[in-house]
Parts: sequence; C-alpha cells; structure tokens
Amino acid sequence: MLTSKRILLVIGGGIAAYKALDLIRRLRERGASVTPVLTRAAEEFVTPLSAGALAGAQCYRHLFDLTDEAEMGHIELSRAADLVVVAPATADLMAKMAGGHADDLASTLLMATDKRVLVAPAMNVRMWLHPANQRNIAALKGDGILFAGPNEGDMACGEYGPGRMAEPLEIVAAVEAALGEGPLKGRHVVVTSGPTHEPIDPVRYIANRSSGAQGAAIAAALRDLGARVSFVTGPASVPPPGGVGVVRVETAREMLEAVEAALPADAAVFAAAVADWRVANAAGSKMKKDGSGRAPALEFAENPDILATVARMGAGRPALVVGFAAETDDVVAHAATKRARKGCDWIVANDVSAATGIMGGAENAVTLITAEGAEEWPRLPKDEVARRLAARIARALCAG
Repeated sequence: MLTSKRILLVIGGGIAAYKALDLIRRLRERGASVTPVLTRAAEEFVTPLSAGALAGAQCYRHLFDLTDEAEMGHIELSRAADLVVVAPATADLMAKMAGGHADDLASTLLMATDKRVLVAPAMNVRMWLHPANQRNIAALKGDGILFAGPNEGDMACGEYGPGRMAEPLEIVAAVEAALGEGPLKGRHVVVTSGPTHEPIDPVRYIANRSSGAQGAAIAAALRDLGARVSFVTGPASVPPPGGVGVVRVETAREMLEAVEAALPADAAVFAAAVADWRVANAAGSKMKKDGSGRAPALEFAENPDILATVARMGAGRPALVVGFAAETDDVVAHAATKRARKGCDWIVANDVSAATGIMGGAENAVTLITAEGAEEWPRLPKDEVARRLAARIARALCAG
C-alpha cells in the first residue's frame, strides 16, 4: 500500500499518455496522493481537466504561471513529493534529463528535485534502440534514475519490439519498490561485483575479465524490490548503482573482509570474478628488465574462497547464499559440482567462452542451479537477468 505517499507524476507527450490516467487511478486506490504535471506535448493526448479530476488535485502545466509560482513554486513542487514518476517518458524528455536541460516546467522539476525519480519509457522501437537514446539511458541509470519497462509488444505505429510503456500495475509495483514497499522491505542483501586486482608490483596486477555489469544490475534490482543492499565491488568499469551502500575494494582478501563486515544479512549474492590466486612475493617497487631475458619468478598463493567461507558459516550465515560459476566448457556439470563443493544454496552458471561475448558484454545466458535441479534461462540483457534473479530471491526469502 502507498498510504499517505505523495507522487509527482510528469506526463510526457506520447500516445501512451492515456495509460497515465489509469496510473493515477491505480496509485490513488492504494492510498497515494498524485500531483500531475503535463508537458506541452502531453496536452495533445490528454487534457489537464481529466488528469486533475482523476488526481483530485491541481494539474500543473506552465513554468511561468504567476499564480502557480505564488502558491507553490516549482522548486517546492519538485521536493514536496516522496517520489517523482515520469510516465510516459518520451525520448525527448529523457534526453533533456540526461543533458540537464530545464526549459519547461517538467524538465525544471526533474532538475530541481531531491527525490528519487522513476521513468516509464514509451517510444517507437527504432527510437528506443537508437544509439543516442541508449547513451541517454546509460547516463540516467548512472545517475540513479529508476526504470519501469519498457515492454516488448505491438505499437500504435504498427511496429513491434521494445518501447511499449509498462502497464499501470507494473509501474505501481515499481513505485512501491522505489518507496521501500517492495517484497524485500526490511531485508539486507550483500552483493559482490567486479574483478579483484592482485598486485604483482605497484603498477601490474592479475585480474579476471569482468566489467561488473551483472553484479551492478543485481544490486539495482534488489534495491528496486525494497532491499537494503551492501554492494562490495572490486575495480569494475561499470559504476555502482545509486541507492545502495558501496564498499570499494581491490583484492580478494579485502573483499572477504568487507563481506564479513557487512554481515549479518538475509541473503548474499557473490557475482564478483575473484582471482583464485595472488602473488605471494609481490614487489614493493616496479620490476625492471635486467637484460638477461629471464622473467621474474612469481610465487603464487591461493586466495581465500569468499563464497565457501560464507556458505559454510555457522551462526550468522545468510539464509540464502548465491554463487556464480563462469565456465568455458561443461557449464552445468561444473557449476553443479561447485554448488556442492562450496556449500551454497544456488549457483548461477554461465558460459563465458570467447565466442559467447558474455564476459564484458551487455547480455547473459545463465542456468540457475538449485537443490531441485537446473533451470536454463534464455539469453537476456543483464538487467533482465538481474530482475529475474532478484524476484526469485524475494520469493525464496518471503517463503522462508
């Protein structure tokens, strides 16, 4: 329920604007108050009268309305809400947000707000997939903007594909999660991500090829379901999501210390690509070639097994421990063996051989291995893999 929650709803200009009227109704059914803001383009699709009547509140439209500014200035309006929702979020409006533009009431509110922002994109499939729009999406996600959808489906223009606005009830669920009303409210989850860097000398290191994209997506998906997330990340190329507690580490030993410090937790997801070995005789200064043609003799020591350490804890063990298995052959067999050997509850197995393009890529193809067996998932964007995994974690914790 959203009792007493205040939603500032920015309605963008697109045919999906008609869904915003039902969204207002659904939010109010759950006890929220809604203040609608229409862009100039939105008024081509829905009227201020219909939005205001359904909201039971004034509908705001113009930046330079002297009456509105006297009663509630745009700065106050942007901060009086508990959450700002943009539905539909058009390509133009998202571009303004990504670029920091503030040339009308909607974009000014979005620049001035100190609250979280949730967008529900809606646009033609070609617009959604356009590189400029994808750059804007990446920038917005990096800024901590939350997304609901878009979905795939038939569009008013006659095309089919991603870009269809999420349905009102889907957006309501995202609103509940953003306001900490999701199924993981009150739960604490630890997520590890990225590679570890094990020094050879002050300028060289051993590492795995991991961007940290999947771990960051999992942390964001768990956050969106209401969890408090402790995000322990190695030196990843993908930035951590907003709204989570970030602990940055370099080495496997530092990561283990950070994980242990973050406990207790209800669940732990170990998505980091931790180096199995470190250099025991790492040099304190940069190693130099001496002209002999001989490579320096590196002595290796085994790194701590973070997944097994946590999975085999007695008191204080998370109720659900999830590991990842990046394999290049016999993926399911190796991952099932790893689950038994490590003592974790689930293993998310994926094939990271070079031909798949998964390591460092935008998509993942995983098999979820549990005590009940192996469940193969289709190849999906990493964000969608994260949402599916987060939903399964939520069901498991709530059932327990």
